[in-house]
Amino acid sequence: MVRDTLGEEAVIVATREEKGGRAVRVTAAIEPSFELGRGGSPASGSDWLQYDSEDEESAVTEDITDAMLRHAVPEDVMDHIISCASVIGLEDPGIALIAAIEHLFNFRPLPARAYKKPLMLVGPPGAGKTLATAKLATRGTMEGLKIGVVTTDTLRAGGAEQLEAFTKLLRVDLKRAKAPQDLRNILADLEEMDQIIIDTPGINPFSTDDIKILARLMSVCDSEPVLILPAGGDAQDCGDMGKAFSALGVRHLFPTRLDIARRLGGVLSAAHHGSFTFTDASRTSKVADGLFSLTPKSLAKLLMPKGYRSPETQTIRKAGTR
Repeated sequence: MVRDTLGEEAVIVATREEKGGRAVRVTAAIEPSFELGRGGSPASGSDWLQYDSEDEESAVTEDITDAMLRHAVPEDVMDHIISCASVIGLEDPGIALIAAIEHLFNFRPLPARAYKKPLMLVGPPGAGKTLATAKLATRGTMEGLKIGVVTTDTLRAGGAEQLEAFTKLLRVDLKRAKAPQDLRNILADLEEMDQIIIDTPGINPFSTDDIKILARLMSVCDSEPVLILPAGGDAQDCGDMGKAFSALGVRHLFPTRLDIARRLGGVLSAAHHGSFTFTDASRTSKVADGLFSLTPKSLAKLLMPKGYRSPETQTIRKAGTR
């Protein structure tokens, strides 16, 4: 189909499953081998800056490759990003990376207004689900919404108490659900709330028993499950976690600890292998103003900050190295 549309020289740059495997996005392109001058003849050397273009493309590729290697991005994900950035053909590495990320990943912030589906935060132990719950509840309360908060993390010592310390400050009554039926009854009582946020216990996504526990909780209602994943984890492990949570029906990714993580390869690997949509993220332990929405630009800036220095700073650096 690509060759029928673009010709025999077309190449597939990237493929990615979407909508839980029900759809596939294919990115393809064709790069002309030469340009035509006036009258349809090949352009002269003065008109066709082939070598300058190749040098610029090489520099862009090298900068993005260096950034991907620094973040320990897996080879398959890195190849997709670099290939897409190369085909786009932009001269600025930062802008090329933004464009590639925008093509390859999806972005949608979590609702800050009334939302009928409960937000169910899931993830491995220690990912920051309880703190993310507190941050979302705080944001909703500051927006004037009626917030309902439920915890199903009743077995971990201090788990519910930690969250209750935050909800008391917000004057929100924390509900505890020890079993799926309890959760069903509590949600029925909270129907009038503008937003409902459910904190779940940390699970091992490679444990069949843990997966069953989470699946039972998710089956209680038509919720919006969100994977809370700490940045800085091993890329291969995060990719496998992405696949496991995606198989449960999770479609959104909420990275945490972006303030202390130095390698984001795990976050990209999870998003790629789980076909997740990036939502909000956390880069501080502070509850108030503790969230920001991920966008192609903000993610690219985290991956390659040197590509977004001010022109004045870049001029000073160049002058100092001569």
